[in-house]
Amino acid sequence: MSELRARQFVNGKLVGSARHGIARNPATGAVLGHYADAEENQGAQAIAAARAAFEDTAWPSDRRLRSTVLLRIADAVEARTEELVRLLAEENGKTLGQARFELGLTPSKLRYYAALALTDTGRAAEVRPGLHVRSLAEPVGVAGIITPWNSPVVLSVRAFAPALAAGCTAVLKFPGQTALVTGVLNEILAEIPELPAGVLNAVTESGNDIARLLVRSPDIRALSYTGSTAVGRRIMADAAPLLKRLSLELGGKSPMIVFEDADLDAVVPALTAGITTFAGQFCMAGSRILAQRGIADELRGRLAAALEAVRVGPGDDPRTEMGPLIDAESVRRVDELVTAALAEGATAVVRGGPVAPGEPVGYYRPVLLEPPDVHAPMVQQEVFGPVATFERFGTEDEAIGRANATEFGLAAAVWTRDADRPARVGRRLAAGTVWTNDWAVVVDQFEEGGFRQSGLGRLNGERGLAEFQETKTYVHAVA
Repeated sequence: MSELRARQFVNGKLVGSARHGIARNPATGAVLGHYADAEENQGAQAIAAARAAFEDTAWPSDRRLRSTVLLRIADAVEARTEELVRLLAEENGKTLGQARFELGLTPSKLRYYAALALTDTGRAAEVRPGLHVRSLAEPVGVAGIITPWNSPVVLSVRAFAPALAAGCTAVLKFPGQTALVTGVLNEILAEIPELPAGVLNAVTESGNDIARLLVRSPDIRALSYTGSTAVGRRIMADAAPLLKRLSLELGGKSPMIVFEDADLDAVVPALTAGITTFAGQFCMAGSRILAQRGIADELRGRLAAALEAVRVGPGDDPRTEMGPLIDAESVRRVDELVTAALAEGATAVVRGGPVAPGEPVGYYRPVLLEPPDVHAPMVQQEVFGPVATFERFGTEDEAIGRANATEFGLAAAVWTRDADRPARVGRRLAAGTVWTNDWAVVVDQFEEGGFRQSGLGRLNGERGLAEFQETKTYVHAVA
């Protein structure tokens, strides 16, 4: 067995576990190393440590300490950026540029919430002579955070930074697919001297036992989950008996609406990136192309050519434009969906598909399908791979109707030169984020999250902090 490269972080210490998991390179199937694969009892230990830290330390009340810890983590992540970039490319399959993009988003989130940790908000009034009332926020308690493998660094920080800033303690559950990457995060946490033991705990598991424990434990008062809509529904059902605070960022099927007056020279590269970034394993992937009829044929041809030219290869090769899917099982799953769509009447504009069928690698070339109608499963279902549909519309009303025709509502983009159209169309789109002439722009200070079946709650911004807070009202009558 190769050296154990990643351990758990529980109660201030790096620890192993009774079982080990294997970390593989999705581009080659080669073993990268072994990691401590947590068992349920370690999850229970992490929850107990977080509860003790919340109840017995000054963490909930010491905002300066919270700010200092978040700043220290930001500095440490920055110092190990190149190591994390390389690991993301090897273990996650991201291209080097996309890995740097993820790491580039991370320190600023930590520093933003370090600043918010020093900021208290509330309201106070003398509602009538002698009656003084004030409302203040306080931390909800122990937070559980379930992080996905597609962007494990920035998405874990996006959840735990506001939890810590609010004064909560936390337990992170990391996925086994990116255990080496999150193992480095655990090493970083273990080296922050100001971080009290038990305030932030992180465990990695190949299964879901600890995830279920976080959902069902009465000691976890708030839970943040990023992942599929199907799992989000199960989490809501399991958490319902405890009336647990939930923040769920779930699936997406983001429409990219291209009007006739759009600049196609700018549109085509952005749409290509929307389909291929992170190999389409992205909740905000631009997986539905809606083109106005006057430019539809030209856009279809230019986009097809761009997708066929995408260079697929290992993430750590600087020439690679799209890395592999996370594993060979994902290749099989995605291709079965594409094959079913073709059997149901879709037209293959770009067929793409597995690069090495039957091999233990995740290479999959981009796919562009023209579905028979808006009700086709390929339009309605999240694929989580480099697969997009191409639809045509005539009027603004038709574009909006098509864009809103799925159960999802995470994000959308509007491409036009008309200065008034983005606001006019955006108001009618059922989406938590609407971009104009751009895609996948996320700003720390402004919230993101989904409408409808794309989730509930918000991440980023001040609302991201509020997800981990309760409001208490104090009423004081002057004697």
